[in-house]
Amino acid sequence: MMRSKFDEQLDALNNKLIEMGGNIEAAIATAIEALKTGDPEIARKAIRFDGEIDRREKDIEALCLRLLLQQHPVAKDLRLISAALKMITDMERIGDQSADIAEISMYLSGEPVISRFEHIPQMAQAAIKMVTESIDAFVKKDLVLAERVIGYDDVVDELFTQVKGDLIELVHQNSDNGEQAMDLLMIAKYLERIGDHAVNLAEWVVFSINGTHNATHTRETLEERD
Repeated sequence: MMRSKFDEQLDALNNKLIEMGGNIEAAIATAIEALKTGDPEIARKAIRFDGEIDRREKDIEALCLRLLLQQHPVAKDLRLISAALKMITDMERIGDQSADIAEISMYLSGEPVISRFEHIPQMAQAAIKMVTESIDAFVKKDLVLAERVIGYDDVVDELFTQVKGDLIELVHQNSDNGEQAMDLLMIAKYLERIGDHAVNLAEWVVFSINGTHNATHTRETLEERD
């Protein structure tokens, strides 16, 4: 009976993580939509997701602490709960960075654009894919999927390099493009960081499954960059 109750709460944890992940995916997509359309209302909608993501982080944290204090988790359960606590920290930072993208998009609204943003939306789609698959891997305990997410970070990094090259070329063509190019480069940098946080999510999934954690991006490095 006790184990059955515990398993029910673990299922609730999975569902809450999926819901938080859904908010993150929507936040990224909405922020990029605001950039593409130049609509400040869409940007404000993206920023509002950050508050919901913060609330979900606190809710999941409270559930994890209840599981640790009120139940008697075995080793694999401890790994799973510990991983979830680490994951929501990265997820909350992704929410912050999505809001940062939306704020830049709001600042740029109404200005003539210097680029068609081809590679920036591609970066956003790649980052969303990484977040979604990391959470899927956690829920399904899918080690192969988690490792695939870690490898997919190369796609985001390559797209960032392309964005940077595109913007440098635009500035070379016309130095008046410099200010907006810097804003767009910052958006691309936030997306690159989101990819790094998604790698962290996947690495904690690996830990939850087999107890090993070989961090590609150390916590200290990400905190310095964020």
